[in-house]
Formats: sequence, C-alpha cells, structure tokens
Amino acid sequence: MKLSPSPEPYRTTPIFDEVTLPAALRREHRTKPGVWGVVRIFEGQLKLSVIEPPQELMLSPGSPGLLLPDQPHLVEPIGSMRMQVEFYNQPPEL
Repeated sequence: MKLSPSPEPYRTTPIFDEVTLPAALRREHRTKPGVWGVVRIFEGQLKLSVIEPPQELMLSPGSPGLLLPDQPHLVEPIGSMRMQVEFYNQPPEL
C-alpha cells in the first residue's frame, strides 16, 4: 500500500511577533472557503479564539492551531511570541 505524501502549504505568512502581528489578525476574520490554516508558534504563546463553534485555545511551540475552511476566528498574543500561518487546499497534518 502506497502512502500519500503529506500535504504541503501553498502559502505561508511572514513570521510575526507580538509587535508585527497585523491588526487584521487580531480582530475577527475567516479562512477562505476550501482553505485550511495551521497557526504555528515558534516562541511564546498565542490565544486562538474560534467564533464558530465557540472555543479558545492556547497555542505554543509543539501545539499548533487548526483553522477549518470559512471558520471565523481571531488571535491575541500572550506576551512575547513568534508565529506564522500556513495555508493548505486540503486537510493538513499537524
């Protein structure tokens, strides 16, 4: 049986810190239909608030956040942090 390769992101954001994190990501926004996002933390912590269904997650290195297609959410840095978002056109592996 041949295993299919892990999906690769088709786009990634720059690496943001608590100062350079864009205001657009700090307020409610959503992934596009058919697009999954993975929020990867390299340093520190980030609070991911998913609006639908409501939930709050604390993300840290080794504990990424998964965003489903068309899912409203926002992020909030918790002190000093570094993060990046990867975008996929199929469900990613975490």
